Amino acid sequence: MSGELPAPLTGGLPGTLPDTLRDELIAFRRDMHMHPELGNQEFRTTAALKARLEAAGLRPRVLSMGTGLICDIGEWDGVRPLLALRADIDALPIPDTKAGCAYRSTVPDRAHACGHDVHTTVVLGAGLVLAALDREGALPHPVRLIFQPAEEVLPGGAPDAIECGVLEGVGRIIGVHCDPRVDAGRIGLRHGPITSACDRLELSLDGPGGHTARPHLTTDLVTAVAKVATEVPALVARRVDARSGLAVTWGRIEAGHACNVIPQHAEMSGTVRCLDLNAWRQAPDLVHAAIDEIAGLYRAKTEVNYIRGVPPVVNDAAVTELLRDAMTARLGAHSIEDTEQSLGGEDFSWYLEQVPGAMARLGVRTPGERTVRDLHQGDFDADERAIAVGVELFTAAALLDADRA
Repeated sequence: MSGELPAPLTGGLPGTLPDTLRDELIAFRRDMHMHPELGNQEFRTTAALKARLEAAGLRPRVLSMGTGLICDIGEWDGVRPLLALRADIDALPIPDTKAGCAYRSTVPDRAHACGHDVHTTVVLGAGLVLAALDREGALPHPVRLIFQPAEEVLPGGAPDAIECGVLEGVGRIIGVHCDPRVDAGRIGLRHGPITSACDRLELSLDGPGGHTARPHLTTDLVTAVAKVATEVPALVARRVDARSGLAVTWGRIEAGHACNVIPQHAEMSGTVRCLDLNAWRQAPDLVHAAIDEIAGLYRAKTEVNYIRGVPPVVNDAAVTELLRDAMTARLGAHSIEDTEQSLGGEDFSWYLEQVPGAMARLGVRTPGERTVRDLHQGDFDADERAIAVGVELFTAAALLDADRA
């Protein structure tokens, strides 16, 4: 690994990460990376987390759906609200294409290509450090660890986790998400929206087909599909404030099987993304109306399946400043940078519908590296020194939050 990361500041908060635990966490992350599991199938991952937390003398509880777990560090008094540290534990259904990587995925067409193995290891490491402080009587207030399944499955595993009671007693919640555009040793912070809403859109179009020599006797579905593909995104964008960033993007179009036959059936699917919470709430009606308007011009019958995904992650100002103060205490103010709102979706947003919280972008790019291994790509990887940075961030936040609760 090239590039030097700043050393943690000394003489400040307790609970810095021991070197022995740092090595163990890297090994844990690599094992998890080699054995990725899809949403709601994370049985091995859940068992590994449970075993390690129990070995530390803790009492983790597996969620009722069978994967994911929560674990409290310290005894909650039932009065003062807890700080929750959240991780997502599932992987993606894509192949791991990293060449020459000793810890690449051993499961065909499965990969931790979004950094959830890093998020999970960070929360595990923070929990183990805080548990050690608790045994010494140095943890001023209990903390809850949330290891959530199925983040990649719309509308995410967060609603199910909330239904299981993971937010009971929680007053604030924090999380991180790997960012391959930010150097390891740094984090990105933003007040307000930091991700976007993301919904899934499935559309079928039907009408009488026929010979391409006589399109006037048919519902010309291929032309209808082409118009819907281009005109619906443009029309929707013109019916909301441009600052809302409402965007319809198609990822799949299927129509026809022969060059001289106009088909009777076509299918399209894509996503609807939005920067603004109010516009997101209007989006289903706007999209339905635009599809009906454009498809109707070509006499195509439509069936729309609009699948609600996740709202934007809207960072609470006070919790964002808690993360800023925690990172400053550990690595200095120079280790923090402002970050933009992305068009990616994150089901961490569901927690923020219930309690204030904030998500930081965790830098995972090796300093000096020019190649960006983007999220959701088979060659994605992280500079593992970011794990220690995330642990230091979370432990400092837990200690500082006790003074503010």
